[in-house]
Amino acid sequence: MSKDANPAQKRIDRFFSGPGARADDWRDLVEAAKTWARVGNRAAYDAALADLSITEEFHGYPGLPLMAALREAAATGDGSAAFALATRIAQALATRSFRQYAGDWSAKDDGNGDAPELVPPSFGAHTARRPYFETLIVTGVSPGQWPALAAEWRKLRRPVDAFIYEPVIVGSLEDAFCATMLNPNIGAVIINEGFGLRSRHDAPVLRSIMGAAGLNDETDASALRLAHIIKRVRPELDLYMISNRDVEELAGNPEADVVRRIFYSVEELLELHLSILEGIQDRYDTPFFDNLKKYAQRPIGTFHALPIARGKSIFKSDWIRDMGEFYGPNLFLAESSATTGGLDSMLEPTGNIKKAQEKAARALGADRVFFVTNGTSTSNKMAVQALLAPGDIAIVDRNCHKSHHYGMVLAGAQPLYVEAFPMTEYSMYGAVPLKTIKQALLGAKADGRLDRVKMLDLTNCTFDGHIYNTRRVMEECLAIKPDLIFLWDEAWFGFARFSPFLRRRTGLGAANEIEAWMRDPKSVAVYEKQQAELGKNPSNEVLLKTRLIPDPRQIRLRVYQTNSTHKSMSAIRQGSMLSVKDVEFHTVEQQFKEAVFTHASTSPNQQLIASLDISRRQMELEGYGLVANAIEIAFAIRQAVNSNPLISKYFRILGADAMVPAQYRQSGFTDFLAPGVNWANTLKSLDDDEFCLDPTRMTLVCGMAGYDGTQFKGILANEYNIQVNKTSRNSVLVQSNINNTRSDVAHLVRVLAEIAGEIDRGLAQGGANARKTFEARVTSLMKDVPDLPNFSHFHPSFRGDAGTKTNEGDIRSGFYAAYDVAGCEHIRLNDPEIDQRLKAGPELVSANFVIPYPPGFPIMVPGQVITQETIDFMRKLDVKEIHGYDAKEGLKLVRTEALAKLGRPKPAAQTKLKAAS
Repeated sequence: MSKDANPAQKRIDRFFSGPGARADDWRDLVEAAKTWARVGNRAAYDAALADLSITEEFHGYPGLPLMAALREAAATGDGSAAFALATRIAQALATRSFRQYAGDWSAKDDGNGDAPELVPPSFGAHTARRPYFETLIVTGVSPGQWPALAAEWRKLRRPVDAFIYEPVIVGSLEDAFCATMLNPNIGAVIINEGFGLRSRHDAPVLRSIMGAAGLNDETDASALRLAHIIKRVRPELDLYMISNRDVEELAGNPEADVVRRIFYSVEELLELHLSILEGIQDRYDTPFFDNLKKYAQRPIGTFHALPIARGKSIFKSDWIRDMGEFYGPNLFLAESSATTGGLDSMLEPTGNIKKAQEKAARALGADRVFFVTNGTSTSNKMAVQALLAPGDIAIVDRNCHKSHHYGMVLAGAQPLYVEAFPMTEYSMYGAVPLKTIKQALLGAKADGRLDRVKMLDLTNCTFDGHIYNTRRVMEECLAIKPDLIFLWDEAWFGFARFSPFLRRRTGLGAANEIEAWMRDPKSVAVYEKQQAELGKNPSNEVLLKTRLIPDPRQIRLRVYQTNSTHKSMSAIRQGSMLSVKDVEFHTVEQQFKEAVFTHASTSPNQQLIASLDISRRQMELEGYGLVANAIEIAFAIRQAVNSNPLISKYFRILGADAMVPAQYRQSGFTDFLAPGVNWANTLKSLDDDEFCLDPTRMTLVCGMAGYDGTQFKGILANEYNIQVNKTSRNSVLVQSNINNTRSDVAHLVRVLAEIAGEIDRGLAQGGANARKTFEARVTSLMKDVPDLPNFSHFHPSFRGDAGTKTNEGDIRSGFYAAYDVAGCEHIRLNDPEIDQRLKAGPELVSANFVIPYPPGFPIMVPGQVITQETIDFMRKLDVKEIHGYDAKEGLKLVRTEALAKLGRPKPAAQTKLKAAS
């Protein structure tokens, strides 16, 4: 997305332009100052400084004094001084040294930072490193008084304070909103009464959004309304309100629950200062990690079964001491199998793990969170086992992670598979259309089996970046079945909680919005109006076409979300969180404990637990900025690849228009980088479209370069030290994350340019035969692609308890049928017998899961009837890794005779036992 819709005019509503864009602006100023100092042309410097000054108002550093010093240099005609100061500020921003070094706040470069009127008091006076943040102050006082107001706040700093902050002062609701969006360093907000509505600067896109939110008149600029707006976009921030009115009445207003504390006038400025620090400390505290550090420093004798604890067996050894030298002593000092002495039990947490999980629940917007130390595969199986019983039906995305399929086997639940829309050209699937999900629910209802449909189990976002309209999915499903449980596998999407744009597309984000809607008295009227329009007995055809509204009085909101914390936050590998927002959780709490006991290790890794605790701290305190940077990095990669004349000949990153069919982009949104795209129309897409694309997940097509995905992934890793995610037949998945930098972008682009150049030279020097061979390879990868196989159906032997209008089956019986060795057979993939049986029978029935990588989901499940399209797909596969399939042995099938036995009626005793269970 371009930085400005109108380059001639600086805009303050560039919410997709993050730290990188700000750094570019400062680089431009430095270059302009350099030109002025050397050549004498000041016009470019004046223009760059005027532009920069607008958005810099929303940042604590460099602040009003240093920006004034830059303008003063221009006024006195001192180009050298302007160049020197601009350079020092840009370097301080790039290195973030201003957070600790007082000299960076000085307009003079005299080696000792001696400029007391500009240097914030107490910077550099504290020996230990203190985390730095900025506090937004929204006030009605005139801008001429802001420097004095900032000075008063700086006087409150004390050497004993654990943190240090700089005030950022604005005078309107729009500017407060922009500062909240543009400044990731803001950690707290103070809202005084008496501020205005409009910004002093141009922001037409922002004002269109504010108008849509009903903010049109100066009287709309209330402190409480601003508090709700900020809490919606940055829920992690602590909000404080200063009122000159009846604060007791305001404090008792339920609408004020978004505010951490309310103060009367400015009578207790020090108390407000201390409250701000306490709020930051609350987010900074990591109960388990803090106790683990204390534990590691105690002299402890270990007489338990963990010899590596304390590291003596490591550091005293001549043979494995290098392990200790590599990891350092703290890793071993912090190892223990004890759950006492300041530690806690993962299985029955009552102390610091419990507190850490409670903080994680607050950060993620959940009622409760479970830490999981063996990956989201386990989180998914725990949720499925706890929430489903034998005979329950779950609507499941057939392309979901294998852990969900295995969870159904463990629970004895019957999966009713639904299909995602295919992307055959790229050998991948998208996501499951809402119409398909509604058809499954309505089919179960027509069969009289809706009561047995307990769960909808979907992946959000998908491996390739497809994001559901989670609120719409849940609302329409709840309109059909008000107590349906939702399990959102958001393994790759945990970071989205900390983006105001993506949060609404998460399971918990949508659940919180639905919960707020249910409390709105208008919701019942909206529901009843639609019911009157639909009539008493609307047809399924009408229901499928209608955007259904649930009855807010009947909804039982039950939402579960799993996140691979290690995939998008700073957690060690296998660190996962399972979040719960379920009004009926008390009815399944014991089942959840049993699921934890079943799957969780009794010897969890202490470092994993600590990293989950730490990752929560980081995301609450700086996650907003980190995620904004990851999105900006993704935009930079997309732009660099697709706009480079050489690279784009052989590689391209697919836009939203290529990844999401037009029928699911109701807003008309095409791509993040399309001309004219800005924050407003992107937000409309996020609100309205059935599917959106996660900007951080980039499908890089490599088939045009003659490489299949697996081959190209190997080249990047082995020859250029670049690691990427999954592959398809003709693409690789590139993902930006909170760890990436602009240097990473430059490295990737440089490598792609080098590879593209080599292809260009090879084709130019190789003659007609080389080009013909290359074109044939590209055609094979890009055109001659196998059709993707859909799930066929379960064999009747595994559908004895199924309905007539739905396609669920007993996957557990199918799974255990494979344990009967005599009842199974193997047939090689190219054996003519397969073709004969596909035409004349008997049917081929899979005895196990078959999961090729890519695409990474089961193309066969136990008990499934294998069809011609599945065989064709497997025969065209050229991947090396296929779980559940041995090429030497062939397909593992359930014999026809065994199927006949499985299909016979069960003895009465077994039938009664099943009914009782």
